Amino acid sequence: MKSAFRALLAAGALVAAVQAHAETNWDMSVVWPQGNFHTQDAIKFAETVKDVTGGEVVITVHAGGSLGIKGPEGMAAVRDGLVPIADILMSQQVGEAPILGVETLPYLAPTMSDLALLHKYFRPKIEEVAASMNQKLLYMVPWPGQAVYTKNPIKTIDDLAGVKLRVVDANGQNFFTALGAAPLQMPWGEVVPSLAAGTIEGVTTSSSSGVDGSFWEFMKNMSTFNWQASSNLVTVNLDAWNELTEEQQTAIETASIKLEAEFWLASSAEDQKKIAVLKEHGMDVTAPSAELKAELIKRAKPLWEEFKARVPEAAPYIDAYLAVRN
Repeated sequence: MKSAFRALLAAGALVAAVQAHAETNWDMSVVWPQGNFHTQDAIKFAETVKDVTGGEVVITVHAGGSLGIKGPEGMAAVRDGLVPIADILMSQQVGEAPILGVETLPYLAPTMSDLALLHKYFRPKIEEVAASMNQKLLYMVPWPGQAVYTKNPIKTIDDLAGVKLRVVDANGQNFFTALGAAPLQMPWGEVVPSLAAGTIEGVTTSSSSGVDGSFWEFMKNMSTFNWQASSNLVTVNLDAWNELTEEQQTAIETASIKLEAEFWLASSAEDQKKIAVLKEHGMDVTAPSAELKAELIKRAKPLWEEFKARVPEAAPYIDAYLAVRN
């Protein structure tokens, strides 16, 4: 009887030990295609998390929107536990939190160094918003500068008149409306079908997405406006996060900080690499003239004040950043 009891205790201890070291499996939603650098970042992150947790936390990356979650649904999906973790385009979450549109204001932070300075002031607010939506920000990585792809060259503001142009968010909608275009907000998954159907005639997006979408099949011109900063967030549902051990959390946070720095460098290199691919496929890549650039900035600046009036909580972050940048 005693031996049977001891065997039962040993079996219970074994089960407890196995449970303590059981894998935590997270499905990660990514809307970008497999070859996109953000997707590759996510895959490297997943591999690193598995390594630093000794295989106890396993993340499976689902690229190309295969989990059925569209870009603007990203933060809500993580908040509601539809997925435990996701790569999310921050500017598309303004329906949930309008303040998340700060960094995409036209020409507010057009270079990566500008964006890094803006994040010094703004990132704590992003983390606060994420927490209010039941999630934790792990890392954030910018896209290369936003270009404008069109069938015809853009040499003056008039060349944009009436062009049906895909934009990502309300800031893009307002800016290109001010430039005389006919912008349409559209998530990435709808862009290529819309180009093929003629619903849109142009797109504003990065060099990376231009290659992802094989834009040379639809348009021959890319103008490097670099008019907008834009970052992706990787967030995890707080309920899922709190199920991890303290050691696992610390390991993942440490890895996230290290990888974020590496991913920023990769993003910077991405632009020239993908511009070269676009040129190889016959796309004409040009930069706006000094006159055009000055006119673009002139029309952009009033939108900063309009945004602050519409989203008053954003004003302190914008003003603190501009005080240092200027």
